[in-house]
Amino acid sequence: MSTPLPEFQRFQYRFTAHIRDPKVNARPSGVEARRMKVYSELVYNGIENSLLICFPVLRKVLGERRWARLVRAFIAKHRCHSPFFRQIPDEFIQFLQTAWTSTADYPKFMLELAHYEWIELVLSISTHTPDWDKIDPAGDLLKHHPVLNPVLANLHYSWPVHHIAPHIRIAPKEVYLLVFRDINDQTQFIEINAFTARLLNLLKTTDFTGQAALEMIAQESCHPAPKIVVQGGLAVMQDLCIRGALLGSLRE
Repeated sequence: MSTPLPEFQRFQYRFTAHIRDPKVNARPSGVEARRMKVYSELVYNGIENSLLICFPVLRKVLGERRWARLVRAFIAKHRCHSPFFRQIPDEFIQFLQTAWTSTADYPKFMLELAHYEWIELVLSISTHTPDWDKIDPAGDLLKHHPVLNPVLANLHYSWPVHHIAPHIRIAPKEVYLLVFRDINDQTQFIEINAFTARLLNLLKTTDFTGQAALEMIAQESCHPAPKIVVQGGLAVMQDLCIRGALLGSLRE
């Protein structure tokens, strides 16, 4: 048999429950409405400010009312597992992916747009760094294994999220986007095609040389001239090296 909670803890639960969802949970007795409002606004504003840093386009697209309703639902329903404000956007994405039930007045692209904006934050604060002792910047990209920038995301969406803005009509369209942090610590965004996306996915492991990866793509696509695929793929890899998405090849 569990021991009943002390009264001060029961009060704390009622207090925080009201802050989370004041429409469902009554204000604790003995707490003045004006004072309760101060605490509620502090919590809401602190969480919203952390979200606005990461999701400015989503906020503009939704407008004030839909955005506020979404933030309120996040506060009411989601249980964060981190005390750090920096990780609130991470928790928000989890909420959208697992607990948010969209209604007809929210755009169908909302989750993909939020994920796209969130990725920029993830990459900008990543602590991953290249192991240059194992990388030859001028190495042969076909004979050896091309090395991906460790701060990189190869994204596939059903909506052109990089073109979404307020008051612009967007139709569904499959897009592939490459996002990475360059040597100047700037986040770069490149629209790529399915061929390049598949190549990058194969190069995530060290199982393939550049040649082997491109030959596999030629086989998968039943291309009548595999040499053309290899030549085109080499040009793509060279361009990605110049941009900083590829860093060279793995030293033998």
